[in-house]
Amino acid sequence: MATETPPPSETPPRLPATEQFVEVQGSAEFGELRRAHRSFAFPLTVAFIAWYLLYVLLSNYAGDFMGTKLFGNINVALVFGLAQFLTTFLIAWWYSRHAAAKLDPKAEAIKSRMEGGA
Repeated sequence: MATETPPPSETPPRLPATEQFVEVQGSAEFGELRRAHRSFAFPLTVAFIAWYLLYVLLSNYAGDFMGTKLFGNINVALVFGLAQFLTTFLIAWWYSRHAAAKLDPKAEAIKSRMEGGA
């Protein structure tokens, strides 16, 4: 597998020194980026884990409830199980939108500044 080299007209970005990484890590701008990520990811992770544990606990200890037929052969357990997949995809989509709107612009600004672009 060959590595691609940039065309002669394009210069590769300047690699930052270790000290620059440490400086950026302590900056208010990086702190804001981390807060934006954490304020979204941590509560959603806790909520999803709670939702998943509810499903597991109901499956183990509320068999009669989970076995309740809703229509045809479809019962509560099946609907909850499929809802787990649905919520996983919804969270991924929501995070993608959040990252594109709030995280990526801040991260790109930090990156371009560190590489000497701005």
